[in-house]
Amino acid sequence: FVYVYEDGDWKIAHHHSSQMPEEVQPKKPVLSDQEVRDLFNLWNDALATLDPAQVAARYSKEAILLPTVSDEPRTDEERITDYFVNFLEKKP
Repeated sequence: FVYVYEDGDWKIAHHHSSQMPEEVQPKKPVLSDQEVRDLFNLWNDALATLDPAQVAARYSKEAILLPTVSDEPRTDEERITDYFVNFLEKKP
């Protein structure tokens, strides 16, 4: 994940399931390891609700989601939500 600070909250700006972290250069500010873990936990907690809107809300306005179980890039809230509707039906 790559995060951006948006509207007073950290949001996912880039999510690619098979890209190595060193391929994405972070922008300032750099987060601590604990902050990264906390942000991942927020995303994971959103998944646990099985509510696609809550998961999609973790993504920034200009997010790019390259999902694992779809070959269609998702670049806006509507399409990210749509992806998680189908993904969460599998109860990951």
